[in-house]
Parts: sequence; structure tokens; C-alpha cells
Amino acid sequence: MNFYIVIPSHNEEEFIGLTLQSLVEQTVLPTKVVVVNDNSTDATAAIVSDFASKYPFISLVNKTSDAIHLPGSKVIQAFQTGFETLDENYDLIVKADADLIFPSNYFETIISHFQLDVKIGMAGGFAYIEKNGEFILENLTDKDHIRGAFKAYRKETFKQIGGLKPAMGWDTVDELLCKYYDWKVVTDASLKVKHLKPTGANYNKTARYKQGEAFYTLGYGFLITAIASAKLALMKKKPLLFFDYIQGFWMAKKSNKPMLVTSEQAQFIRKYRLKKMKEKLF
Repeated sequence: MNFYIVIPSHNEEEFIGLTLQSLVEQTVLPTKVVVVNDNSTDATAAIVSDFASKYPFISLVNKTSDAIHLPGSKVIQAFQTGFETLDENYDLIVKADADLIFPSNYFETIISHFQLDVKIGMAGGFAYIEKNGEFILENLTDKDHIRGAFKAYRKETFKQIGGLKPAMGWDTVDELLCKYYDWKVVTDASLKVKHLKPTGANYNKTARYKQGEAFYTLGYGFLITAIASAKLALMKKKPLLFFDYIQGFWMAKKSNKPMLVTSEQAQFIRKYRLKKMKEKLF
């Protein structure tokens, strides 16, 4: 299976070389890797260019955008810039961050999942972060959720869900729409990806309401938003974030923020979320 990888990057000189090195050492090499240098002011572009000179399947695309790093919009706009440079000769499309180290068998294993079951629409491993000298599971989400740092999509699935949405919540709505269209989402616990920079490390203070806004645009409604906000705030060990998330929800509702899903999809999502919550409780 041909797989293309798009890597949005902004001031990643510390890590991008490690990420690309782990890709060129894969047991099954990607057909194409596009790194989008989004307004970097460091040596990111030079490092990528050096890899591109040695490995023809790696290319660099430069993009200029607002330097403000808000979750969702900036990274997906950069992804889209890279994606638009690609042709249609792929079976899988991968969105990856620029601060990862993939195990050498990562994509060989991912491909095997897609080949074994034609109903699998998305697949991924698990993120591990360094703490006290060792890498531990970055436990911010459920085990059946693929982290936004590394997402692999079947071509047909990617097209059916409408690609990636340039807003916070993109890496949740993609999976929910997969479920809506009856695709399977597979996580493989044997695939341990080193995530070298904590999630959200570069987000500025204005991002704190974005999570609640995302819950609104996903069609969660207030009850599911409240439960999801409490759970996420506790997982992050910052209980007061709950109030920021709730405020973000009401701000989005008051301003009639555009939804990421249709009313029919939102209804499905609420039923699906409530079902999952009941399964965990009972």
C-alpha cells in the first residue's frame, strides 16, 4: 500500500530531524513525505532540506501564516497546504507531528491492519512522553482514540469524512464521522510512539476556551459537554479547566459558532457518546 505523510511544522529544529530519521528507518518506507514549514524562524527548513537532498521521497513546502498557535486551525491549515501538493496515487494518508519518534515497524504494522480488514478506516498507535528519564503512556484520552499527533486514514475514508477540519476538535470529529459512516477505528498498543513535546505546550492563553468551543461544534450538547469537560480536566490534573471549557461552550453557543457536523451527524454523535458513557459506568 502506498502511504503519504504530511507533517506540519513550526520552529521544530530540536525534533524534526529525529522524526525524519525515524521515518527513513522504517521497515516499509513511505512513498512520499511532505514537511510543511509554517513560518518557522529557526533552522527547521534547513534540516528538512538536508534530509530531502538525501531521500527523494521527502520534500519541503514553505507556508506563511499567523504566528499565533491555536489548537486545530493552524496545524490543519498547514496540513492542507502540504496535502494539496500530493497526487491521488496513495492508499493511506497520514498526518504526523514534527516531534515524534516512530518505532521502525510502525507503518509496516499499520499497513497490515488496513490490509487485514477492508472496513478499517483509521489506525494508529499510542503516544509516550518522557518522565523522570523514561517514556510513559501520555494518558490524555481513551484507549480507543488515535492521538492527533499521528493519524493514518484509508483514502476512501478520508474522502468520505471530508478530510480534516481546520478547527479544534478535528481529531475527534474525524473518528466520530468514521463511526457515522460505519468505518472501524483501530488502535494498536504495541506501537509506542515517542512524543517529544507535551501536548499543547505551545498553545497561548486564549486557547483555554477552545476545548469547550470544540465540544459545542461537535454537537455534544450541554450534558455531554459537562461530563467530557470534567473528565478531561481531571485527566490533565487541572480541575479548574472545567470552568474554562464550560465557558467556552456557552461562548460558542451564544455566538452561534458554525458546527463541524450536520444536525443528523450531531444526533448520531450524541447517541454514540451517551452509549459509550453508559458502557463505562455499567
